Amino acid sequence: MDEAVPLVVHIIYRLGIGGLENGLVNIINKMPKERYRHAIICLADATDFTQRIDRSDVVVHQLHKKPGQDWASFYKVYKLFKAWKPAVVHTRNLGAIEYQVCAWLARIPYRVHGEHGWDVFDPDGNNLKYQRLRRALGLIIHRFIPLSKHLQDYLQEKVKIPAAKITRICNGVDTNRFYPRDCDRAAPMHCDMLLSGKVVIGTVGRMHGVKDQLTLVRAYIHACQTYPGFAGVTRLWLIGDGPLRAESAGLLTDAGLLDQAWMSGDRDDIPDILRCLDIFVLPSKAEGISNTILEAMATGLPVLATRVGGNPELILDGETGMLVEKENPEAMAKVLAEWVADSDKRRRFGAAGLERIRQEFSIDNMVSRYQRVYDER
Repeated sequence: MDEAVPLVVHIIYRLGIGGLENGLVNIINKMPKERYRHAIICLADATDFTQRIDRSDVVVHQLHKKPGQDWASFYKVYKLFKAWKPAVVHTRNLGAIEYQVCAWLARIPYRVHGEHGWDVFDPDGNNLKYQRLRRALGLIIHRFIPLSKHLQDYLQEKVKIPAAKITRICNGVDTNRFYPRDCDRAAPMHCDMLLSGKVVIGTVGRMHGVKDQLTLVRAYIHACQTYPGFAGVTRLWLIGDGPLRAESAGLLTDAGLLDQAWMSGDRDDIPDILRCLDIFVLPSKAEGISNTILEAMATGLPVLATRVGGNPELILDGETGMLVEKENPEAMAKVLAEWVADSDKRRRFGAAGLERIRQEFSIDNMVSRYQRVYDER
């Protein structure tokens, strides 16, 4: 690496498939090389997702932190800071924020922390311990970056971070990768479903905790059992892996609908998979700003999501999609049944969502805003 170019060290828990990780890779790939170098410290480990980084000069260091409080990991991070001498340290989410102490002790000149979504153990942000931890570390953090208005309000009103320290930056989406289908669709590799004449309903994400794919599965089962003809013309795709995958399979098996569903596990061809869908659903119990909603909108899909976190900032209810309350499969099933029966509404919502992406969620705008934050150093 050219050491004359300032270095930004990003600290995340794990570099794998996920919205936070996707946003980080986009920043690294799109930010001009002559402005900043980048390195990533993964507190746990890194997966093949690392291959999405285009730049050859990016160091990815895996710490293999022990579960729970691993005091040795703090010393290791401190030593990396002293050796690398970064200009900026950028931590993300609760799992990494404590390592700002290492940056402060190593006298790193500029310290940034991003809030991308709610922790699985604190989905509503009401945990006083976590609020106090953020407030205390706020004394040594120069800039907080929440991704949604909901998270910004949390930082200001509950954590008591001064407004002058907060810059909200919404995610952007790469429209060179995510764009609408322009020809007949073919099933993705390893999917043997016949899609002709079917309405494919799908979601993408880690299958655990607050992502709550079980509500979508229950909604799909309820719609199949309640609305005549629904089961015959629809298919359900659950893209991602995690503990809820087996539970989802169990629910579908008990309902006799397992052959209606495709549960692919983790995939690296998400843009192609989205282009096969007709309806995108995000059933989460909590969210920051969802990359997958933005990617679905960029693909020209109507989006049905829960009214949590930053979702209402992305979806114009009744214009680009619909919002329902979380953990309400009956309400979700009702919307799905309406959309399956009304292809004009699906196309209208999808087109409006795509236009909204083009106008307001450019990836270039997102990257330039991060660069301006780093330039404050």
